[in-house]
Amino acid sequence: MTINTTPTGTVEHIDPRTLIVETNVRTTAPLDPGFVDSIRQVGVLTPLLAWRDQDGGVHVRAGQRRTLAAVEAGIATIPVYVVDAGGDDTARRIVEQLVENDQREALTDADRIQAWRALELEGLSATAIAKRTGTKRDRVKTGLAVAQSTTATGAVSEGGLTLDQAAILLEFDDDDDTDTVAELTEVAAADPGYFPVAVERARQDRVAREAKDKVKQEEAAKGHRILDERPSDYSTAPYRVRMLRTADDEPVDADTIQGKPGVAVYVATYYGGEARAEYFVDDPAALGYTVHQESGYGNGGAQSGPMTDEQKAERKELIAHNKEWDAAETVRREWLTQFLARKTAPKDAQIVIAEALTGARWKIADGLTRGSTTAKVLLGVDGTDYGDQIAEYLTAHPNRAVHVSLAVVMGGIEQNTSRNTWRSPGPDTSWYLRTLAVWGYTLCPVERIAAMLTDENLAE
Repeated sequence: MTINTTPTGTVEHIDPRTLIVETNVRTTAPLDPGFVDSIRQVGVLTPLLAWRDQDGGVHVRAGQRRTLAAVEAGIATIPVYVVDAGGDDTARRIVEQLVENDQREALTDADRIQAWRALELEGLSATAIAKRTGTKRDRVKTGLAVAQSTTATGAVSEGGLTLDQAAILLEFDDDDDTDTVAELTEVAAADPGYFPVAVERARQDRVAREAKDKVKQEEAAKGHRILDERPSDYSTAPYRVRMLRTADDEPVDADTIQGKPGVAVYVATYYGGEARAEYFVDDPAALGYTVHQESGYGNGGAQSGPMTDEQKAERKELIAHNKEWDAAETVRREWLTQFLARKTAPKDAQIVIAEALTGARWKIADGLTRGSTTAKVLLGVDGTDYGDQIAEYLTAHPNRAVHVSLAVVMGGIEQNTSRNTWRSPGPDTSWYLRTLAVWGYTLCPVERIAAMLTDENLAE
């Protein structure tokens, strides 16, 4: 039976500038400012593993980053565990370095936020915690906010959400919107790529819901009956106001029926969260009106009679896709703004610009005609009028000429997208969305429809 023993050694405090860093399996040793700052604040807490050669030189076997960070931070001495490590045994060195790196278990976000919370209870501010741990202050603030919410903390520790995802849940948790929190938690775990769109859709739904509730309250205060669903049968009561006529055969103005008996209201929401009241009358004759209907149709050509189950399902899907497109548009443009803020343009930028100018030229031309409004948004340029803000931006940032060109062509295409884009997909927008996907943007289901991507395409 073979018994492996750990070589014994001694802990010595050594000037990091005198240490010799061995060849390491970690080919790069990135030193982010936070890590260096943490070394500067608290020193090296875990001793390095090293061995001493015949000439007295101390060779670092494990602790490459700690050594380099200590040198950069100007630390006088650091703890080093010096053992008889067999300096000439290359295989042993590689095995020990692999084990030392691979067998670490990093702290989870749940561990971190609880530790930051404990430090806060000890009287440390977010700034102090960030400084002493080498963490960005905004991240610590986010973690502390999450730690104060049982729901958000549980989403991190049990649901596997990232700290940023859990922080987003807070805005819905504050509203006691448990259904939305549960739905977003499920999306984050099952389909993280869709999470940003799901969040934006939930935000837009909330805005629309609040606007709708406000109008409902105003209409109920007038004595009107509030309808949960819009009537789909235009040949029976309640009748739309615009189907009614006065004794003089004039259209009935909605303003003239305000507060009258038998008035019902359905509150509809539109693009941007706007809510409007649609008026109906139970008994037109009681108010001195008649019903005006064209043969087989009412309400401007709408089908007479109740909707079939199939029609209801189609309408439900249409509304769902429209809402998803609206949310995706916001997320996509935010992504583009961040993408164009990068220092380096994509390698194929020139090809993409040329393809856009040929394959989507009319959309780009239309965007230019309308002042390249969206391009300005993507570049973060102030001003939505027809001034020369983009030209001024280029003059101030001549090294970003490719970024400006990309913003103009992509802004022109974006400026000409709408809900109709997914309903009637075209090759130019399809190409554009596929290009964004290649660059790293995650297309949501309705964007994949617009990109004319099938399951087979996605699997390739």
